[in-house]
Amino acid sequence: MASLSAALAGGSAWSQAIRIGFQAPLTGPAASDGKTALQGAELAVEQINAAGGVNGRKLELVVADDQTQPAQAIPLANKFIGDGIKAVISGSYSGPTRAAAGVFQGAKIPYIAAYAIHPDITRAGDYVFRTTLTGEVQGRAVAKLVADVLKKKRLTVVSLNNDFGQSLAAGIKEQAAPLGLTIASEYSYGMGDRQFGSLVASVKKDDPEVIFVSGYFFNGGPLVAQLRASGVRAPIVGTEGFDTMNFISVAKAAAEGVIIATTLDRDSTNPAMKKFIDDYKGKYNVGAEMVAASTHTAVNVLADAIRRVGINDPAKLRDAIAATRSLATATGSITMNPAREVYKAAQIQVIKGGEFHRLAVIDDPVLLAPPAN
Repeated sequence: MASLSAALAGGSAWSQAIRIGFQAPLTGPAASDGKTALQGAELAVEQINAAGGVNGRKLELVVADDQTQPAQAIPLANKFIGDGIKAVISGSYSGPTRAAAGVFQGAKIPYIAAYAIHPDITRAGDYVFRTTLTGEVQGRAVAKLVADVLKKKRLTVVSLNNDFGQSLAAGIKEQAAPLGLTIASEYSYGMGDRQFGSLVASVKKDDPEVIFVSGYFFNGGPLVAQLRASGVRAPIVGTEGFDTMNFISVAKAAAEGVIIATTLDRDSTNPAMKKFIDDYKGKYNVGAEMVAASTHTAVNVLADAIRRVGINDPAKLRDAIAATRSLATATGSITMNPAREVYKAAQIQVIKGGEFHRLAVIDDPVLLAPPAN
């Protein structure tokens, strides 16, 4: 009743929305991921506002399209700053997120990367945070998966030649020898590639025990389909870039049995994760995906910090985000370390019957430790 009375009064706190910047690739090749990321953020805002908002004020997303282009992310960041936005969330890939991070750091505006994994993002400075695993950490999880879960030794690595693919490959190579793995061969491909005849022929000739493929649904999907069409039968391990129903739609029957390392467990009994999965399906009539869970998480981390210190003082807000401890979210418990990174277990999912299901969980605080500086 008190909130309703305040809302009816002129100049109410409820009418003075807290505006949060949100960038995502809403056009271009990654537009589907951008749409899913935005849906996750919008669901978080809707839930927060339905529960009374933040300190009696509603949240409002101010959305901008970075087109997955670093060159577009820089003017976008400057526009957010010029428009008086006090905090921004990236629902985008590593390239544009890394480009924008330096701009927000320079302006001392808190900036949270929801699922961009390049390690240099948070190295931009103390106003930049990440609520997912870095690429190197995810790569270490893949190495552990191959060695200890799949019990294989010879691995072929096929990497997308961007920030995402390179950082994942670095993590795998770092842990290959300690875990007893041999990288039999290594290949790379470009973001725009869709035909992989020579690469597939080389992988088939190598006859690896396991094939690691980084990429996104729009290029990794065709690659996996062509590997299977060529007769390659070795297990294929992918990453969170395949954590979308679009990957299954593109790869079709070849998606069956593909294993991914990600941060969302569809079979989780964790209350916060399960609620997100159920609520997302209820609102959008589609299964939850990693990018949506990650942006939902980032919005809740920022909202929790705003509850504690408000939105008007960026330095206090920065300190509040940095002080986040054991916050239950759609992707697990969030605690920031001094480098503004988080620890999470890696969720290993396998595609069965056209859906993602749990294969294993890799929960190793030493192996998967986030960067410390």
